[in-house]
Amino acid sequence: MDNNEIDSTQLRLKEVNKALDCGMFVLARSILDKMPACDVAFLLESSPPANRKVLWNLTDHDQHGEILEELNEDAKDGIINLMGTENLVAATEGMETDGLAYVLRGIPDNVYQAVLEQMDAQDRQRVELALAFPEDTAGSMMNTDTITLRPDVTIEVVLRYLRLKGSLPDTTDTLYVVDENNILIGDVPLSTLLTVDPNSLVSEVMDDKTEALKVLMEESEIVKLFERHDWISAPVINDQKELLGRITIDDVVDIIRENAEHSMMGMAGMDDDEDTFAPILPSAKRRTVWLSINLIAAFIAASVSNMFEATLEQMATLAVLMTIVPSMGGIAGNQTLALVIRGIAVGHISSSNTRWLIGKEAAIGVLNGMIWAILVATAVVLWKGDIQVGFIIAGAMFINLSIAGIAGVSIPLLMHKYKIDPALAGGMALTTVTDVIGLFSFLGMATLVLQR
Repeated sequence: MDNNEIDSTQLRLKEVNKALDCGMFVLARSILDKMPACDVAFLLESSPPANRKVLWNLTDHDQHGEILEELNEDAKDGIINLMGTENLVAATEGMETDGLAYVLRGIPDNVYQAVLEQMDAQDRQRVELALAFPEDTAGSMMNTDTITLRPDVTIEVVLRYLRLKGSLPDTTDTLYVVDENNILIGDVPLSTLLTVDPNSLVSEVMDDKTEALKVLMEESEIVKLFERHDWISAPVINDQKELLGRITIDDVVDIIRENAEHSMMGMAGMDDDEDTFAPILPSAKRRTVWLSINLIAAFIAASVSNMFEATLEQMATLAVLMTIVPSMGGIAGNQTLALVIRGIAVGHISSSNTRWLIGKEAAIGVLNGMIWAILVATAVVLWKGDIQVGFIIAGAMFINLSIAGIAGVSIPLLMHKYKIDPALAGGMALTTVTDVIGLFSFLGMATLVLQR
């Protein structure tokens, strides 16, 4: 959404809120009826809980399914709590498989069972298919709205069939060729259908080297393949190579956006689906966990300072300068951390190049340590007129920046190896390391110098 679209949506939000404040519900409903589902979802996410409930009751029931698909998870779950079972069943009717999986995944079992009981057999089968695969895999993302062809028919027959059908599923750029057992054997782009001899057989014009996604492939791998090959859509198959569905570029764009939000929010220890206007108590509860972890890390760093309390009492200058070394180490380490997390995310880093990367970052850390040790020590000597303090901070700066480079690359690699998200916990772990090493090296060297 660009700035003009955001400004336009914000203007409509003001219009709707003004209408609600004046009790002009008919006007508010008419404004909402003219808006696409994605904009209505944006308005709901941008409204406090009380207004959100009123807005939802004013929205067109025929749009409910599309709106639910567009909401973030927290807002979606909150809206579902406002809906009765019958309304939820009506909203999910005709929804695509990936949309069903998103809307119904995570709802309480009693609600889920009640929804299933009120669905017809066909919709129940679609729900079970939508939720049959683990979240964040190709199976949970795919749509089943694929058009398939047989290899022994002519292009003229295919074109006649498409004209009779009248429309194509959204984001259709390719038709898939399957045999009598629904085994994927190739594909035919729409551009080929329109340009080849109508009397040609599908088998003569199809591409039999179709790259397909395994149904349990993780979404991070799917994003990499779409980016690398510039795909608009891709087929999804099982281990027997049966065609199950397809994933389209709009699904991949959603994943990219979610991953970006996850990285940004994860660095603050927050869920990427955190509702901006969630109630106070649930929001505070979620943040307490991360604050507690950070408090433990802060106490660890403070305990290092406490070990050298006598040294700090002897020289007040040390207390003034002691934050410089951990701060510089933290910044240097976070530069490396961000670089490595991005490398992991886009698939550039593997077991074949990690050793070289660690060596490179260690060398950068040593070089930065030497440069900044000299510069900071010179500044401190000129400022405080004490060569001993300059020597102390130079040594500590060199040690901490050298270790920060190694820690910045090692921490995310270790976390990734043990299935821990480095975007979520890497920053806190790195800060703890650079704070502890920085304080220990600075105050430890000060203690050694003062005892001479």
